[in-house]
Amino acid sequence: MELIDGKKVAAEVKAEIARDVEKMVTEGHKRPHLAAILVGHDGGSETYVASKVKACEECGFKSSLLRFDENITQDELLKAIADLNNDSDVDGFIVQLPLPRHIDEQRVIEAIDPGKDVDGFHPVNVGRMSIGLPCFISATPSGIMELLRRYDIDTRGKRCVVLGRSNIVGKPVASLMQQKANPGNATVTVCHSATPDIAEICREADIIIAALGHPGFVTADMVKDGAVVIDVGTTRVADPTRKSGFRLSGDVDFENVAPKCSYITPVPGGVGPMTICSLMKNTLLAASRKVY
Repeated sequence: MELIDGKKVAAEVKAEIARDVEKMVTEGHKRPHLAAILVGHDGGSETYVASKVKACEECGFKSSLLRFDENITQDELLKAIADLNNDSDVDGFIVQLPLPRHIDEQRVIEAIDPGKDVDGFHPVNVGRMSIGLPCFISATPSGIMELLRRYDIDTRGKRCVVLGRSNIVGKPVASLMQQKANPGNATVTVCHSATPDIAEICREADIIIAALGHPGFVTADMVKDGAVVIDVGTTRVADPTRKSGFRLSGDVDFENVAPKCSYITPVPGGVGPMTICSLMKNTLLAASRKVY
């Protein structure tokens, strides 16, 4: 069993981006500029945005953070998005989710210029990805594909089971795994809450990508010997032995599943670190104008 080290790969990717940025600047181009909109004071969102700002520094990007109170109106937020769409110095931007309940998240996503949508959530980018056109791929699926690529994991002709059908992870990663690419060319089955006999389906899989948000869902009896397991889950569960009172749990029963695997991602330290560096890759792509 080999552990897939997301922290190590993310550091390598960010170092590569930093070198590309310095080359751009040396050639007379401006530094890539990533902006973020943060609404309210959600603790998880605050932490995640702070990590993105730090990653921008590591990659040599310029970054901007626009903060708004949670009582901002939808029209006011849409105006801020329009301003960023029209700001020629901003190469890409994100609107940190979740948003307050009174704001229509889909309306907000669709208001972002697809050419600056470095989160890859706009329907135009989702559509382009599904048919293999150049686009911004959402960060977590992109990070998963990068891990498979860097560890030279063979996906061609393999049976891949994706657990979960979210628009952010499940659906896009299933699409990417089917495409004529490397990694890709897999035969993909997507399982969800209405799928019968999930355990039996998983036992046939060469690759399992678990993105359910259900701690410990994938157990050892669901995994065949030599399978590759990618655990996307990051759920806080109570743990009185920790100073914080909780720990992060993946969707996989790591302790019992890991011995059966050829490769497996840990939680934390697997897919998670790749998400932010994938956002950085999209920002560099936006600045180079190679997509739109």
